[in-house]
Amino acid sequence: MKKDEPPSSSSSNSSLFLIGRDSHGHWVVQDPSGRRGGLFIDRAEAFKYAMFENGHRPQAVIMVPDVLELDMSAKPLAGQRSTVNAHAPLQRVA
Repeated sequence: MKKDEPPSSSSSNSSLFLIGRDSHGHWVVQDPSGRRGGLFIDRAEAFKYAMFENGHRPQAVIMVPDVLELDMSAKPLAGQRSTVNAHAPLQRVA
C-alpha cells in the first residue's frame, strides 16, 4: 500500500463519513456503520481524517448540524480482529 492511499477499502457506502460536534463540543468523525471514526481537536483535523479514509472525495463527507456522538459499539466485520489487547489497561493520552 502506498503511503498516500487510504488504509481502508473503498466502496461507495464505506467511504461516506459524518462530521459534527458531540455534546461536549469535541469534533467527531464516523462512518455510518460505526466501524471507523474518532474524536478530533478541531474541524480541520476531522475533515483531514475523513478525506484520507474516503480516498479524498469531499462529496462523501457530510457535516451534521445536530449533535453527533461517537458510537463505538459496532462490532468488527467477520474475519477482522482487533489489534488491541482487551485485557491491557487503558491509558489516557490527551
